[in-house]
Amino acid sequence: MAGHRIGALAERTGTNAATIRYYEQIDLLPRPDRQEGNQRRYGDDDVRRLTFIRRCRDFGFSIEQVRTLASLVQDRSRSCMEARDLAQIHLATIRAKLRELRALEKSIAQFVEVCDAECVGGPGPDCVILDDLSGKSPVASSCCAAA
Repeated sequence: MAGHRIGALAERTGTNAATIRYYEQIDLLPRPDRQEGNQRRYGDDDVRRLTFIRRCRDFGFSIEQVRTLASLVQDRSRSCMEARDLAQIHLATIRAKLRELRALEKSIAQFVEVCDAECVGGPGPDCVILDDLSGKSPVASSCCAAA
């Protein structure tokens, strides 16, 4: 029997059967013909397309971005500059997220420093650090108050 079963396709492309079924359901991957026993059978084109989809997802492209990139692969009348432009937009988004994550990292590092400097242990409900996170005023008898 020609073609790959879903498990073999998953193994060859580094995905799993549930992901393949999902991509079929949202029409990102064409639904394959079914053979005896109603089993899906996939060809080499499906291996290439699914590998392409997986690699796009590994780069963090959204499903809609992958759909656009996959349509570019199929359409000779469209310019590859569309792929470049989409990648440029995606790169800008990633860089913005990195800036946000660096700011978050700095804030959390400062929080940990304050905890290390002020907290001596004690019951969580009395902790000024936790109170600070919840917006409460510190309690004089807290675990973090100078002893």
